[in-house]
Amino acid sequence: MYSAKIWKMRSSFVIILFVLFACIAYTCWRIWRILPFSPLGKSVLAFLWLLCFLMVFLHYGGGDRLPMWLSVFTYETGTSWMIAFVYVLLVFLLLGLGMRLHLVPASLLKDSPAGTCLVAGLVAALLVYGNFHYRHKYREVIEIRTEKPLEKPLTVVLASDLHAGYHNRRPELARWVDRINAEQPDLVLFAGDILDGAVRPALEGNYAQVFRQIAAPVYACLGNHEYLAGTEPSAAFFTEAGIRLLRDSSAREGGICIIGRDDRSNAARKDLRALMPADTVFTLLLDHQPYHLEEAEACGVDFQFSGHTHYGQVWPGNWITDAMFEKAFGAHRRGNTRYYVSSGLGIWGGKFRIGTRSEFIVLHIRPGVE
Repeated sequence: MYSAKIWKMRSSFVIILFVLFACIAYTCWRIWRILPFSPLGKSVLAFLWLLCFLMVFLHYGGGDRLPMWLSVFTYETGTSWMIAFVYVLLVFLLLGLGMRLHLVPASLLKDSPAGTCLVAGLVAALLVYGNFHYRHKYREVIEIRTEKPLEKPLTVVLASDLHAGYHNRRPELARWVDRINAEQPDLVLFAGDILDGAVRPALEGNYAQVFRQIAAPVYACLGNHEYLAGTEPSAAFFTEAGIRLLRDSSAREGGICIIGRDDRSNAARKDLRALMPADTVFTLLLDHQPYHLEEAEACGVDFQFSGHTHYGQVWPGNWITDAMFEKAFGAHRRGNTRYYVSSGLGIWGGKFRIGTRSEFIVLHIRPGVE
């Protein structure tokens, strides 16, 4: 059974790679045909298109060993190319379909200044919009009433998927911390992927000093990107940053119980039932990946906060996450358990949000009946 599972995974990976390279080849062919330049000019631009793609491999193949400026450049160029590639592919597919249906003249796709300007203009406009939209951070307010005892009404700032690293750097983190402190929270909770898969930029950029400016107790659970960065160096960074890591453990603040699950990257993480408090107390669960939401309901958790999905980051990625998860974004409810799956405060890769948003959540927990 195990061998069959491995074979299936490898087969799926090979199929995905084949489709990816076929799509890249298609865009290269379309770019070659549409450009109104000499063969040399076409070759140069097609080469630059492929070079941007190779930046992804250069970064992940040796980003931590490159000079910092080059690591930043390869990361931002390569991952931004991936977003641009999606929209270049979609535009060419739509134009190709339009040509087949005799809605678009064939001349628009061959040696065409107008076609080149159309494709480049559409994609550039989308990326400019997506970048501006990413930089706007949405403030989502949620109020929960509970009959369980509280020491006082609480204001909790929740965020996930900061992805601090080679692209979300110290000045941007400082702006986020200012937004958090402006809420005057009693508590700040991060639901994983605080780091982007490497500890190096956080250490060299002294990101810990920025996190220490948060004017409230800070707790977090691990995400899958902390596993990519290494759980031990990630945990050491959190300690330096004044962030208390809850890894299959819990803490009490303001009369509530905060439970932090280890990420599901750890197949041996504890069962949620083993983490639940014995007394009647409001429980807030941090679990990075929003799989098996029924577990929190079965255990009587009051509120679960998750992230991970980014809601696909850019359209049509949100269609994929909607198909993968019971709830890929936003508020949800199962029985007496309430949930919020965040699309993330930061982002992995290119800084674009198209059809999704970057956000933080302000949760008010008040005594009373809903």
